[in-house]
Amino acid sequence: MDGVRAGIDEAGRGCLAGPVVAGAVILPPGYDLPGLTDSKKLSPRRRAVLAQAIKAQAVSWALGFSWPREIDRINILQATLAAMSRALCALRVQPDCVLVDGNRSFPTALPLTTVVGGDAIHPCISAASILAKTFRDELLERMDERYPGYGLAVHKGYGTQEHLDSLRRLGPSPAHRRTFKGVCPAPREKTLWLPGI
Repeated sequence: MDGVRAGIDEAGRGCLAGPVVAGAVILPPGYDLPGLTDSKKLSPRRRAVLAQAIKAQAVSWALGFSWPREIDRINILQATLAAMSRALCALRVQPDCVLVDGNRSFPTALPLTTVVGGDAIHPCISAASILAKTFRDELLERMDERYPGYGLAVHKGYGTQEHLDSLRRLGPSPAHRRTFKGVCPAPREKTLWLPGI
């Protein structure tokens, strides 16, 4: 794909709490971002440094969101694709084509290619993954202050044992995705009881 390319990736798809966040980034031809790669392979400090550099150098960058209520209503796949579409639409510069990490696409008039493992292959997708991850992590730290007791600042909403234990103890907060396994108590099976039987 030639021309101006936008890379898109998401963060938080597998979490029990918080939104799914998608990043969209258009990098200039002469960008200088040493160590740019998949956000999951970077330390939080390195991600934070790169995120600032990406914002400073990008031709355009944007974020898109899908919050827990929408995730519960339309399912996580559709919510992820909606967040990606919103990030693309929020770019100030329209790209000529779009590269999306993964194997699922969303409706757009632009040429779109999905790339499995794209966050480790295409720099524009790597940059999008870093912006989505750093923003979401900071957001979960703020949500931890609003909804204390769940450890959101530590596990960032993922289904750790600590998180599951706190859900059993406290029940879900408004930040939680109620349709995800482990968030709400499992319904007890109703047993038929008849006197004398």
